[in-house]
Order: sequence, then structure tokens, then C-alpha cells
Amino acid sequence: MDPDASGGWRFAQCFGDKGDVEDITEADIISAVEFDSTGNYLATGDKGGRVVLFERNDMKKSCEYKFYTEFQSHEPEFDYLKSLEIEEKINKIRWCKRQNSAHFLLSTNDKTIKLWKVFEKSLRVVSESNMSDGQRALPPPALRQHLRLPRMQHQDNIIAAVPRKVYSNAHAYHIHSITVNSDQETYISADDLRINLWNLNISDQSFNIVDIKPANMEELTEVITAAEFHPTQCNVFMYSSSKSNIKLADMRDSALCDRHAKLYEEEEDPTNRSFFSEIISSISDVKFSRDGRYILARDYLSLRIWDVNMESRPLKTIQIHDHLRGKLCDLYENDCIFDKFECTWSGDDKNVLTGSYHNYLRIFDVETLNDVVLQADKSAFKAKKMGGPLTGNKQLGAKNGIKPGLKDAMQLEPLDFNKKILHASWHPRENTIAIAATNNLFLYSAA
Repeated sequence: MDPDASGGWRFAQCFGDKGDVEDITEADIISAVEFDSTGNYLATGDKGGRVVLFERNDMKKSCEYKFYTEFQSHEPEFDYLKSLEIEEKINKIRWCKRQNSAHFLLSTNDKTIKLWKVFEKSLRVVSESNMSDGQRALPPPALRQHLRLPRMQHQDNIIAAVPRKVYSNAHAYHIHSITVNSDQETYISADDLRINLWNLNISDQSFNIVDIKPANMEELTEVITAAEFHPTQCNVFMYSSSKSNIKLADMRDSALCDRHAKLYEEEEDPTNRSFFSEIISSISDVKFSRDGRYILARDYLSLRIWDVNMESRPLKTIQIHDHLRGKLCDLYENDCIFDKFECTWSGDDKNVLTGSYHNYLRIFDVETLNDVVLQADKSAFKAKKMGGPLTGNKQLGAKNGIKPGLKDAMQLEPLDFNKKILHASWHPRENTIAIAATNNLFLYSAA
């Protein structure tokens, strides 16, 4: 297909088993994707508790990656006090900025956060000693002056991963967000009712900075759904709620940030109210733009872009898959209505990305709202080409002024709700995106 029709986006790589969806092992399903701040490294976490790291392949001119290392981050546990199984599934991965030759990254499951150090280690072996000279065995030395110090010889370089800190027992509910502060000294972790502030160097102490748990749990009306630090102001963070609002908090104001500094909320149109309104309006992800000026928020059916300085209404509201509005009953029955779609900004803040069903993903131009529809499909790496039309009136001569393509297919075809793009990350400096599609990692690049 003509690359212009897909906004210049091309399939680049696919990692993972290329088999059918029916054959997928649950543990192999990718649950987190994250580029580091340079874009030279990429991390994925899966439901089996593993973290896989990829590094940029400098041998290739294009933005391609190769396997770097893999390690078991979390193991399944059992809480005997509450008789609860704690899954090993990786909920979030966040890189710390690189200070030396080692990499540091945070990974979390439902209860425990770990700080991992990943570094290159020289593997050395004894090359000669009193008992051997290389492979040749020697008789034991008869005299003292024949004694020799053993010699070590470099054999190989290996990539080692060790947990430097384990931050546990601080959350009564499931952790869904972790985010590193711009000061690179602290981070916050959030569950359904509380947000904790940690120092990266102190694992046995955290400060509770937001607590929305009511005295009587029967009075609970909302939960925290996501949280993120401001990219440059180390005292500012935001958190979203299931009641379709985003609160901006300033840690200089008070130790407990229950009183928000700003509240971003759009009043719902009463004519659109239905049984599902509360569920589909719950915000599943929030992201600051890289310059910290705008906020991107994703709910079940739409994306909203807010100006940090304007609380009254969003600058833009983008419908992602509005054609599903008539299928909400079915989506409620199969639990898909509770899917948590992530969203992300491009490195230059000019585009936003989010996923949908049937492995479709959409990239929107923030200014014009023109969009590109891509599909992270197995056919992509077979054909090594893909595409989807731009919206608007640029492509005339077909029904409604738009050529039939992925955008039409997305609305007309019966969708497979088992295939969904929940997790994605955008390279901080280039137009390269990493997409988690079930047990595969897809990479797409644009010129």
C-alpha cells in the first residue's frame, strides 16, 4: 500500500511467537511497554512476571532493536493473612535516567515494586594455578618457591540483572501506576485509594500523600485510576479518577495532597446518560505532554487533551471507537468494557497514540486531528508493508470522500475483542512506536 495512505508509517519489526491467538500461553501476554529516556533501550513486562529488554541495533540504519537481556522480575506469591493469591504480572515499568554504565528501572506487580540494576559483567575464569596450566594438569608443587598465584582470564561479558531495592508492604490495594520524579530521587506509586511517595534509596519507608479511602467503605464513590509526575516540576503530580476527573496536586501546599490545586472535569451531557455512563467515563490513563503544558486522558471511548491552565473544558475531544457505543451491552457481558487502554504523546508533542480492538491503533495529529489507523497484525511482518488512510478530505473519489481502508474496516468489520492494543510507547526522539499486541511486540517507524 502507498505509504502516503498510512501517514508514512511502516512496519519495522515484530518480536515474540508468531503462532495463532488460540495457542498463546497466558504468561506470555505483554502487560507493559516502555522506552527509556534516550530511546536506545526498550523494556517489556509480561503476565509471567518477566522483563525483557531490547537495545537499539546500531548495525542498522533504521530504528531497529535487538534482544538485550531477560530476567524474572516477580514470582507468584500468596498472602496468608488475607488468603489472596498475588499475581506475578508486571503492571508497569519505568526507567530511571542513566547516571553511569548501568541501567536502573522500576517494575511492579499488584503489591511489590522493585528497583533493578542491569549491567554488563565480565565473566572471568582461572587460567592457571598450582594444579593446572590452562587445560593441562600439573603435579602439586614440591617446594615453596614453586607456588604460584592463580591467574584470572576474561572469558565473556554477560548482562546481569540484580534487584537493588524491594519496596513492599505499602499498598493495601492493587498498584496500577508508578512514575519517577524529574529529580530522579523520588517516585510515586498509586493504588485504587492511595498514592505513596518514595525515595529511591529508602525501601522501608514511604509517605502517603493522597488518601481517598472513606471511613466507611460503603460510602466509597470513586477510585484512583492513574497517576503521573510532572515532567519538569518535581513538586507537581496529577491523578485521575473513575469519576472522569483529573486532579493536579502540589506537594509544596501540604504534606497530604488531598486538597487538589486544579480539577479538570467536563460536565456530562444529560441526554447521553445511560446505565454504562459511569463505566465508560472512567479515565484509564493520563499523560503529561513532554513539555508539561498539556494533559492527555483516555477513557473507554475517547481521548481528551487538556491545557494545564484551563480547567473548564478540554481543548480537544477525540472519539476513538464511537461505533462501539451501540455494543456496550455485549462489551459489558464479556467484561471488555472494563479494559484499560493506555495513551501516549509523541516525542515532539505533535501527535498522540492510543489503541483499540482487533489490534487497531490510532495516531492523531494534535492540531488538525487528522489520524492514521494502523493494525498490529501477523500479516504485517509477512508482507513487510501496511497502511490505513488519513481522515479529512485529502483522499477523494470514494464513499464520503475517504478511500476504503483500515479506518472503514475498523468500523464495519466484526471486531475480535480478544485482540486489543492496551499498551504502547513512543520513542522520545523519533517517530518509532512500540506496540504490545497480546504476546507480540510490534515496532512501526515513520520517516
